Amino acid sequence: MKKLPAILRSSALPLAVAALSPAAAQDDPYLWLEEIEGPKAIAQVEKWNAETERLLRADPSFEQDRARARAILDDESQIAFPDRILGDRVMNLWRDAKNPRGLWRSTDLASYLAGKPEWTTVIDVDALGKAEGKSWVWHEADCLAPDYKRCLVSLSPGGTDADVVREFDLSTGSFVDGGFTLPEAKSDVAWADKDTLLVATDYGAGTLTASGYPRIVKRWRRGTPLASATPVMEGAAGDMIVAPRVEQDGDRRWAFINRALTFYTAELWLEGEGGRLVRTPMPQTAELRTVIGGRMIVYLNDPMGDIPAGSLIAWPLADVAAGKAGAPEIVLEPAARAVVEDVRATDHILWVKQLEDVSGALLALTRDAATGRWTRRAVPLADKATVHLVGAADRQDIVFASVEGMLTPPSLVAAGPDGAARTVQQLGARFDASRFTVEQRFATSKDGTHIPYFLARKKGVTGPVPALIHAYGGFRAAQTPTYLTTEPYRAGPLGLFWVEDGNAYVLANIRGGGEYGPAWHAAALREKRQNALDDLAAVAEDLITTGVGVKGRIAISGRSNGGVLVGAAMTQRPDLYGAVIAGSPLEDMKRYSHLLAGASWVAEYGDPDKPGDWAFMQTWSPYQNVREGVKYPPAFFYLSTRDDRVHPGHARKMAAKLKDYGNSVYYHEYREGGHSVGADHAEDAVRAALLHAFLKREIGGEKK
Repeated sequence: MKKLPAILRSSALPLAVAALSPAAAQDDPYLWLEEIEGPKAIAQVEKWNAETERLLRADPSFEQDRARARAILDDESQIAFPDRILGDRVMNLWRDAKNPRGLWRSTDLASYLAGKPEWTTVIDVDALGKAEGKSWVWHEADCLAPDYKRCLVSLSPGGTDADVVREFDLSTGSFVDGGFTLPEAKSDVAWADKDTLLVATDYGAGTLTASGYPRIVKRWRRGTPLASATPVMEGAAGDMIVAPRVEQDGDRRWAFINRALTFYTAELWLEGEGGRLVRTPMPQTAELRTVIGGRMIVYLNDPMGDIPAGSLIAWPLADVAAGKAGAPEIVLEPAARAVVEDVRATDHILWVKQLEDVSGALLALTRDAATGRWTRRAVPLADKATVHLVGAADRQDIVFASVEGMLTPPSLVAAGPDGAARTVQQLGARFDASRFTVEQRFATSKDGTHIPYFLARKKGVTGPVPALIHAYGGFRAAQTPTYLTTEPYRAGPLGLFWVEDGNAYVLANIRGGGEYGPAWHAAALREKRQNALDDLAAVAEDLITTGVGVKGRIAISGRSNGGVLVGAAMTQRPDLYGAVIAGSPLEDMKRYSHLLAGASWVAEYGDPDKPGDWAFMQTWSPYQNVREGVKYPPAFFYLSTRDDRVHPGHARKMAAKLKDYGNSVYYHEYREGGHSVGADHAEDAVRAALLHAFLKREIGGEKK
């Protein structure tokens, strides 16, 4: 589930539950589990947690798995990625065994590029939390260009999406006494200038949208109370969110206001002279990716005239501000099997990360001022690798990318204006990759669509073995293969443990994600959601047909949107799957739009309050499709009480219903961690060991 700022606070939930009619409560006997901190609900959670811990910690290899996972996650040989590059300074949040919540630290760019950084700690998050009596989890820091002296530091209590924003002075290394401060909320804040912020937050009753996001952006000047901030734009209650966005372009700052009408449609406004807002020509379904050379770079999710979906286009911002944008320039059009996934801009180069059959590729684009034509060159990187753009040094025209594969440990690569890419840091192997193989295969879905998937196994394994498939299938989010010590997401080295046992690990690229551009996502949207379920089943059946796996010994795993995927899959095909792992999952799609951020995802799933939408949603909504008398595969739910994005009631109610109908359920709810569940490596390590024990217990697979 994509994170967006400003989701309803957990404290609002008991009111929503109380507002339901007696008839609704009678229809759902597990409604009491939606009371996030309700004593009865918490008592039930603690009982389930204890049952799961008792069973799975008894596994003979549990403690060995946990300790090994923790050692891998805390290994100090990890890459210090450039979270922010502030002029000639590189900022990084470093987490290890001694600093589980992290050190926000700084080094100079030259030593960083040389692979010999000299770090200086700026904020010790663990020490700060201890001193202030808070369980702080780092979110981010937004530092004002071009001098980067002042930053807006966002810290979350316990890992929720809600955070506290505080002004920090990098030159003194301390929080600014009397500086800008916002109380805990789901705020979206941007620097307008050194003495002015653009702020979207919870201003009190009536200032949030139905999705629980801010609908008012205000201009807040230094030295004045937030209550006196002046309105810049106000959206409607039916919008999803209204939020500021400021882009640095050389020495110029461009201020935008994004009025999101739904998750996938928005109006983008540009602030011109005197604060006048001008509607940009960007189509409602398009996305502003970056700004470079006075041009806004826009990604098209739908065709625009003769320009195909998946293209990058540009408009001069000066023309937009003057109300005379004209026709856009075409920057890059998609190829048959190559699509744009990520875009970064430095002062003179537009860096585009593409996916080519789910493998990463990097392009550097420049614009000829005389002709207006964009030219491109490929930056050589490892073949069939996962590539993520992780930072950029604007003035130096350098982009940083991580490069990895299931058997290839992550490396940090820097690409510059000379067209070369060089390795800044390469992690040593965490395991002997020569023992394993990885291949890309394609399954054929019910409607004939070819669905790619990556298969990792131990060499020499030929007969059917237990298999674990991880998938997502939603929100345009592509699933690309990462090093086996981090597969699947938020489960530490579970993927490695599983293939070491002699089993098969699979990453499935089902429809709904962004693996092949906008059309791949649209193919599983709303009334087409069944395609994602059919794709997952097709991958499982392909494993059986090709002799990799066997029916009933195939586990499926998914988080968030992936949680609703595997929940629906287990209710539709209990015969096919042997175990289910659902992390921070959506399950009750009849109620989801009334719980926390759920209303913001109506464009993805449909509106259950509309009979026409519920007609197709009810065919796959997991919670509503659990039937008494049907034997479902054992399910493991993991989540956080403090998840203020996907309501914990989803997993709680699904678990209760399955258990009451006589099914095997494992349950583990952390009290902290937010939607990502793991507040630190210790929790991730426990999760990896618990899930490994669960899989061995339910679908087998002894070490070979």
